[in-house]
Amino acid sequence: MEKMIQKEVMKTFEIENYERNPVIVSSDFKAETPIQVDGKNFFTIKSSSNDVIGYYYLGQGFGKADYFDFIVIFNPDLIVSKVKVLVYREDHGGEIGSKRWLKQFVGKSPEEELNYRDVIAISGATLSARSITEEMNKAMETIATLKENNQI
Repeated sequence: MEKMIQKEVMKTFEIENYERNPVIVSSDFKAETPIQVDGKNFFTIKSSSNDVIGYYYLGQGFGKADYFDFIVIFNPDLIVSKVKVLVYREDHGGEIGSKRWLKQFVGKSPEEELNYRDVIAISGATLSARSITEEMNKAMETIATLKENNQI
């Protein structure tokens, strides 16, 4: 999965090399975010000149019977630059991984709450679509809270 993440980050920011640093938050701050930031799910992306060029969140959603893994890539202003389903483990609902469907999340900021009713429906993927929408909201709220509290 790491190679897939690397490919998406390089493609999104049009770079050949980057450094990723896990976001580590103080233990007393962890309760303030909807997602537990544990050094394995939120990362700062830095250029070869050590400038922060973005962030990414590695998350999981749940479909009808199994989990799927996805990545949300943010620009330095915390605007969603890309969402990609990395691994989908079910027979039905995999349509949520289509570039065309995921494109509707690009450009969203943490100030905008995503509402499942506003998301384009996919027949046979209702649970997965709802799950990724909810997880995106949690990720955006978490990254905004991290930024506001100087954790990133």
